[in-house]
Amino acid sequence: MRVIDLHCDTLYKKTVNNTPLDSRDNECQLCGTKDDRKLQCYAIWLPDSLSGDEAEQLFFKAADDLKRDCKRLDISLLKSYKGIKEQFEKNQNSAVLTVENSTALNNKLENVKKFASLGVKMMTLTWNAENPVGGGVESENGKGLTEFGKAVVREMEDSGIIVDISHASQKLFYDVAENARRPFVASHSNAFSVTGHKRNLTDKQFEIIRKSGGIIGLNFHNAFLNDNPDNACVNDILRHAEHFLSLGGENTICFGSDFDGGTLPSDIKNSSVYAEILELMLKQGYKEALIEKIFYRNALNFFENFDNHQIM
Repeated sequence: MRVIDLHCDTLYKKTVNNTPLDSRDNECQLCGTKDDRKLQCYAIWLPDSLSGDEAEQLFFKAADDLKRDCKRLDISLLKSYKGIKEQFEKNQNSAVLTVENSTALNNKLENVKKFASLGVKMMTLTWNAENPVGGGVESENGKGLTEFGKAVVREMEDSGIIVDISHASQKLFYDVAENARRPFVASHSNAFSVTGHKRNLTDKQFEIIRKSGGIIGLNFHNAFLNDNPDNACVNDILRHAEHFLSLGGENTICFGSDFDGGTLPSDIKNSSVYAEILELMLKQGYKEALIEKIFYRNALNFFENFDNHQIM
């Protein structure tokens, strides 16, 4: 089984608790059997409660921690999307460093290039609150991109860092859509039409990302899967997938589990759930080619081609 997961918070959990990346307490585990291949995007989450200095320091610590653990565990820490297909085929386990909340920049535009030099390949612009780049989904005024935010988006695109709009306010989302010169993503967001949570994407937002050539990661957090979170289950992941597929998302949807960062449904314990999702899709008549796209090929194609997208 081959899987690419666009988002988990395991790196934050590891860094603040000083635990190993492969701790059995983590929900996110890289595939362990000989024939498996998994590429995991490890986000360092920066809570809104942190100051810019604190967020910046936590980012650099997390980047060092991930590099150290990947070396210890013989995980390939990818710093470039060039040749990622070859790496995915060759290495049993691969990792990508990402950032959740651009507060980590600490108001320093030059940190974008510095982050890129350390291997950051994707950054979520906000978490839930407002930060110097713009408004998160729970910010009081729903602010869009600030002037600094526009400069950050340009610098990210120039530096090869993917813009991620999960957690964005409505205004921020549409400002990014207007200003982005490259495809952008929602690394861990579901369908608002299926579950009416403000963190989920409207059909219009999905269409904008799809048309941009971006991708969307299905989130396993119970409140994003079901209007009654206590009733959320694995089958809800397929409900969101099927809605996005009905909107033409065959080449757009992926996984963005939010392991170690969200509240999972009672029937999901950890990343072993991918085997169950595979079985459910087969039972429901999903074609093998479509399953491959959702499990890894859409993300792999996006990553492989990202650096080739001309900046408009």
